[in-house]
Amino acid sequence: MFEPLTSDDKRTLLRLARDAVTAAVNGESLIRPELDTLPASLQQIGACFVTLTRDGDLRGCIGGLEADEPLAYDAQDHAAQTALYDYRFPPVSPDELDDIEIEVSVLTQPQPLPYDKATDLLRLLRPGVDGVIISSGLRRATFLPQVWERIPDTADFLSLLCQKMGAPEDEWLKVKLEVQTYQAEKFTEAEFK
Repeated sequence: MFEPLTSDDKRTLLRLARDAVTAAVNGESLIRPELDTLPASLQQIGACFVTLTRDGDLRGCIGGLEADEPLAYDAQDHAAQTALYDYRFPPVSPDELDDIEIEVSVLTQPQPLPYDKATDLLRLLRPGVDGVIISSGLRRATFLPQVWERIPDTADFLSLLCQKMGAPEDEWLKVKLEVQTYQAEKFTEAEFK
């Protein structure tokens, strides 16, 4: 498990994400902070997802599962990408900026979840705790831990995750998928207002 972020760390990440969304939407260049001006926790290599909502409705969500750059930069990159490139939504427009709420989910390193048969997953997965990645060949999909709030039933969760991967919803029952789990520390701008 990762070391929990401080309130100041969270505020800094949310500010960096907000600045990145604003710059991206306005067609401006992303300004990177000097790493040595940031807390050590944000300088470390980390992975996160950035979720945008508007009036409580999803407006975009993009992130990475593998940590490959400093957490501060990862948050900036995914915030800008979410604002402009989530294929499910048109790009965020400048007039929406004041109505957009930002959520950041900092992820732990995904770990394989060994299992023998599909029904084992119903017992092994921890609703509300585990983010889940499923893979089959070149296809892969994930749900963040907070998705359990909308889909609390484990079988339904796995079925919808299969659909997200582009497979039949009962794929998890018929094929032994590669399954990984991770946890996330999630926080929103609203928590600091």
